[in-house]
Amino acid sequence: MLWIPVERSSAKPLIQQIYEHIRAQILSGSLQGGAQLPSTRELAANLHISRNVVLEAYDQLQAEGYIESRPASGTYVAEGIHFELRTPAFVPAVAGSQTQNNHIDFRSGLPALDLFPRKQWSQIAQYVYANAEPEVFGYDNPEGRMELRTALARYLQRTRGVSCRPAQILILAGAAQAFSLLNSLLISHGDEIIIEDPTNHEVQLILSSSGAQLLPIPVDERGMQTDLIPPSKRPRFILVTPSHQFPLGGILPIQRRLQLLQFARTANCYMVEDDYDSEFRYTGSPISSLQGLEPERVIYVGTFSKILSPALRLGYIVLPEVLVEHAHSIKRLMDLHSPSLEQLILARFIESGGLERHIVRMKRIYQKRRRVLVNALKQHFLVEILGDATGLHLVARFPSMNFTPEIIATIERSGVHVYPVEHHTIVKGQHSNEIILGYSHLSPAQIEQGIAQIKLTQAHRE
Repeated sequence: MLWIPVERSSAKPLIQQIYEHIRAQILSGSLQGGAQLPSTRELAANLHISRNVVLEAYDQLQAEGYIESRPASGTYVAEGIHFELRTPAFVPAVAGSQTQNNHIDFRSGLPALDLFPRKQWSQIAQYVYANAEPEVFGYDNPEGRMELRTALARYLQRTRGVSCRPAQILILAGAAQAFSLLNSLLISHGDEIIIEDPTNHEVQLILSSSGAQLLPIPVDERGMQTDLIPPSKRPRFILVTPSHQFPLGGILPIQRRLQLLQFARTANCYMVEDDYDSEFRYTGSPISSLQGLEPERVIYVGTFSKILSPALRLGYIVLPEVLVEHAHSIKRLMDLHSPSLEQLILARFIESGGLERHIVRMKRIYQKRRRVLVNALKQHFLVEILGDATGLHLVARFPSMNFTPEIIATIERSGVHVYPVEHHTIVKGQHSNEIILGYSHLSPAQIEQGIAQIKLTQAHRE
């Protein structure tokens, strides 16, 4: 007789218990192919449960092919099912793994997630979900909701000097998707791209994946050194972060901007402006966009991951008119469209002034955290601070220290994560004494503790 341990006090339904037990015995070979199972009436009587429970369990097993019913004969185990299930091996906890969340991570580009404007966002979300037209819950257009594109066009013109119509804006899942789209839109294998050095390593990987050849141009405290661009080059486009160079933080002056635009005209190429966190400028107003100087030659990339939250997965690209239609086709093949309801919530958040109020609030908070970080660095080290006027990170240059992999590993073992600039370089060896320190998501106490721990680690090494 087939015996099944039934636990009536379990949260798992009886049907599921019977199904799983018989299934496990069949897979393990305890019930072999051709073996006859007890009738539903007989099994129900033996287990003191309703026959309907056994009927539903048998129906599920039969639907999945584990058993078969033979007319006027009974129910049998199907042939050819034996399969040894492997129980996952027990893995003991690694020493210190429980304290992983206590590590102080100076990662750049991460906003203060605990200060996300939940109350206003949830109020708008409730309104949108209650009042959205039924078609909003269906498939949407690849370019994004017109409500968000219209709100963005107004916002970018007002705050960044971007010149565009809503039709030129394409809503994407962040800046990474923007660069993937540019791969398909502009790049063929072997094409050249002029790029800052150092610059975001992930962007380098995305652009290289299409077979593009990256031509690095060194960066100084004022951004890309435009006078070092070989005049004979004919790149497909030039990638710059002019309002807050990543990672060194320089602001590209108007002379270099005009030099870049003149080169782009001569070379008949586009420019791609990555404007990832320039809203957070702590002295004066945000820097005007490069795109505003020549809208039909500059492609503008932005994201809400740094302003609000990476979890939203919402960014955008502003395209010259001539590229719009082709970009829509590529976006459709990528993911059909970006989340519609989140776009409507964000559009109302922008139009209500919520986004700009949030930025003003966060600028005050980030400015205080930046000050704590700068003071802590100067208290413990002889150090030069780079790129702290804008954004969510700064770069610390240590005249007497090289951040080798061994030193970085030693710092991490002490519970602090830092990020060497060298990781983002193309030509190696020029920035080995510099680290990127993101501070926006850390409390003042965490910042001070993290810098003190780096100092302690250095003292132990000496």
